[in-house]
Amino acid sequence: MSDWIWDGGRLCLDLVNTLRDRYREGRELLVAPDLLAEWLREVGLGTSAPTDEHVSTARELREAIDRAVHARAQGSPIAAPDVELINEVARGENPAIQLRVSSDGSVAAFRPAPQDPVSAALAAVAVDAIELLAAEPFPRVAVCAYHRCGLRFLDTSPARNRQWCSMARCGNRAKARQHYARRTGS
Repeated sequence: MSDWIWDGGRLCLDLVNTLRDRYREGRELLVAPDLLAEWLREVGLGTSAPTDEHVSTARELREAIDRAVHARAQGSPIAAPDVELINEVARGENPAIQLRVSSDGSVAAFRPAPQDPVSAALAAVAVDAIELLAAEPFPRVAVCAYHRCGLRFLDTSPARNRQWCSMARCGNRAKARQHYARRTGS
């Protein structure tokens, strides 16, 4: 699919950006399990076939992350339901590491394989969100300034004043629009 954009700077922000045109009604990109599978493959979390339930979980996680990042950026508390959802997905189907003691007394750490690889992939996205949200100082997560975009991205510019999700896409459009307005006097 050509609509995937990877300008978020973090895995969790790239998931947030799967809902486009937030400035309007929003345009959903995760509309079917095969599209979630494609997105997961593209970000390096290739898995077996997701279900409609996985798609629903991914969308819920995406919106919880977006609200949490927005709250954190504003210095507001993150809503408890969003914290609970992010934590629940982060736990996912990833069994915790376990201690194994064999009959001869040797000790080893063991991590069982996850039962559901799609849930494990979504857990990786949730863990990335937790790491971002817990960062101190909280990094600047910006919304693209181009009036028809709205993508979220991590601003890693030295002055923390990046305006566009991508200079090649939205920055160029904005500058061309400004140039045209100056030339035509409008």
